[in-house]
Amino acid sequence: MAVTAVSGLEARRPVPRLRKLEDERWLALALLMPTAILLGLFIAYPFFEGVLLSLTSQRVGIPGEFVGLQNFVKVWNDSIFRTTVWNTFWYTGVTTVFKLALGLWLAMLLNRHFRGKALIRAFILLPFIIPTVLSTFAWKWMFDPTFSVINWTLFQLGFISQRINWLGDPDLAMTSIIVVNIWRGVPFFAISLLAGLQTISPELNEAAAIDGARPWNRFWYVTWPLLLPVTMVVMLFSVIQTFADFQLVYVMTGGGPANATHLFATYAYQLGIGTGLLSEGAAISLAMFPFLFVIVVVQLIYIRRVETR
Repeated sequence: MAVTAVSGLEARRPVPRLRKLEDERWLALALLMPTAILLGLFIAYPFFEGVLLSLTSQRVGIPGEFVGLQNFVKVWNDSIFRTTVWNTFWYTGVTTVFKLALGLWLAMLLNRHFRGKALIRAFILLPFIIPTVLSTFAWKWMFDPTFSVINWTLFQLGFISQRINWLGDPDLAMTSIIVVNIWRGVPFFAISLLAGLQTISPELNEAAAIDGARPWNRFWYVTWPLLLPVTMVVMLFSVIQTFADFQLVYVMTGGGPANATHLFATYAYQLGIGTGLLSEGAAISLAMFPFLFVIVVVQLIYIRRVETR
């Protein structure tokens, strides 16, 4: 019996390798390892390969040689690149402001009690759920000068007397892609801000109303300060996604007309893949990184200050 009891205890002893998982440090390392491997393979490795590629003169089928920062100097002296920088900042800034304003307005409406609220919430998510390429193709047809439903509607209402070439005019093309980006991004802001609004206790607004505060004052001094941390996080994700936008612009205009709607991603694709200048395309992609890094750091600092108030 004693021998049987001892053998049973030995069988219950944990395997030495599994015993390490009882330590929180080893357990955390084991849980984080798959994510770290994926990030290393699909983010870190392409990034460092892009850095090495931008320092060479490589083209499609030609290995190239080390040229240092020559590609960055060449890109900076490119007038199309300078236009691209302005387009990216304008595109990101305008769309973020409108998405925030419209998303907050929708979130405030959806936070009220009315019939069919769940159905309307699901319906509002459709622009964000539909694949970008599919919805963008639909918008491209709507902006088509010959078959445009927008032109037809404006003509029937008497606002125009001839067709408008929305995607053929530089200013109108930029306005068009901004409109489509706002349409697609508003649901993300609305649902995220709605989630933030529902964490705010209604008793705070009720107490302010009893004290005689008007609706605008209740929003500005009660709701908005409590919603600000969520708003800043949502804006951070939106800025990152919009700054590096590619699919929407590539499908609608391809960077045209006359390079008037190029963003960092579309111009890098045109040079790197379209013309085969891989090193210059990589340099343009990396040129986006310092701008985006500064924007993200500033926003993160502001978010931390807001959360510690």
